[in-house]
Amino acid sequence: MIMNTREELIRMKEDSGMSWRRFAEYFDIPYRTMQDWQLGNRRMPDYLLQLMLYKVEVENLAARDENRHTLNVGK
Repeated sequence: MIMNTREELIRMKEDSGMSWRRFAEYFDIPYRTMQDWQLGNRRMPDYLLQLMLYKVEVENLAARDENRHTLNVGK
């Protein structure tokens, strides 16, 4: 199934466990803009969704890498 940009944004937010306000702050996007995208009042640019997905992926990889190094200390 192919998701549209709005559906993907909602899925990403739900996966984050953040409130909409916190999610908007995390990406430094105005809350009202995020609301408009969420409600379908405006269409989010595809390239922006790709950048947001990239940011989450990179930061998750960095966090996993930090945890791995922390767990391996002294072993």
